[in-house]
Amino acid sequence: MHVGMAAVFQNTGRALSDHQIYLNELALADMAEPLGFDSIWSVEHHFTDYTMCPDVVQFLSYMAGRTRNVRLGSMVVVLPWHDPMRAAEQISMLDHLSGGRMILGLGRGAGKVEFDGFRLDMGDSRELFVEYGEALLKGLESGVMEYDGKHYRQPRTAIRPAPFKSFRGRTYAAAVSPESARIMAKLGVGLLIIPQKPWREVEKELTEYNALYREINGTAAPQPISAGWIFIDPSAERAREMAMKYIGGYYRTVLDHYQFAGAHMKNQRGYEYYAKMNEKLAVYGDQKAIEFFADLQVYGTPEQVHEKIMTIHRQTNNSGFVGVFSYAGMPHEEAARNMRLFARTVMPELKKFDAGAAIDRSQPLPDLRYAVAAE
Repeated sequence: MHVGMAAVFQNTGRALSDHQIYLNELALADMAEPLGFDSIWSVEHHFTDYTMCPDVVQFLSYMAGRTRNVRLGSMVVVLPWHDPMRAAEQISMLDHLSGGRMILGLGRGAGKVEFDGFRLDMGDSRELFVEYGEALLKGLESGVMEYDGKHYRQPRTAIRPAPFKSFRGRTYAAAVSPESARIMAKLGVGLLIIPQKPWREVEKELTEYNALYREINGTAAPQPISAGWIFIDPSAERAREMAMKYIGGYYRTVLDHYQFAGAHMKNQRGYEYYAKMNEKLAVYGDQKAIEFFADLQVYGTPEQVHEKIMTIHRQTNNSGFVGVFSYAGMPHEEAARNMRLFARTVMPELKKFDAGAAIDRSQPLPDLRYAVAAE
């Protein structure tokens, strides 16, 4: 199994300066390759303490220069917030800087505060994601961006530096709603699973996605990548106590950032699934939702953590797992201990396990020099 780690740059409660948060998270990212992790990831978010990585490709470019072998994953680049031409250039540049180590993760976003901050209509996000995704993925294969859609029009323009390696076979997308999973099948990308709903729903949607992917693309869908928040400790009691404190604390920040209980979610065009979440929050309340989310994540003794990740594999057939080790105001020393104990006790067993295909099954592209020179 491929095993990665994610730095998310949370500043819950602002007990520390943003600068100190960056020093702490970068220190954890620097630990990843020496500890044996296969990849380093981060997430894109804007404007709040929720996570403070507004440019995930910039962060991964920094890590490309500090590492030799680890893959570099975006979890995710939120396409509606970017000009696709510019995103294509940044992605191709990172791939050149890193020697082809990027794993591309895409998403459409669900934070009203972020859409408002970028002066975008959240109701357009699904259409924007489809058009931007089609243009970007075709452009990364051909070396040329060209598109004529409802929202996005791009005259034929070369991507420089030209992509040298295909992104097919190493592109994934986050899909919380069933509608998004169908879009990802049509785009021909794998799924990035963030545990936040009952596993029976995830399994049902994966079955539908796999069938649709094969119908559209004529081949089996890529195995998904799953992520999870981790708290590991020799004591099962302490692990659960700290999981409820920190993983539960993380989900409080999710509720604050996304405003899932807000009135705007009830009738938000393109976010019908989230309206159902809004209704459930009204019935069960925040505390039940927090406990439910925490129990979906990965906490316990090393043996329990290993078994939970293997259970996720049995439920999703994921070929990779990405752990989040620092979140919700957790002291840096605790986060570093959390990551080291996982790397020493659980990761070796996971890496012995044959989980299936590699998360990067891409091939070198044909020489694009002549196509680019013709522009």
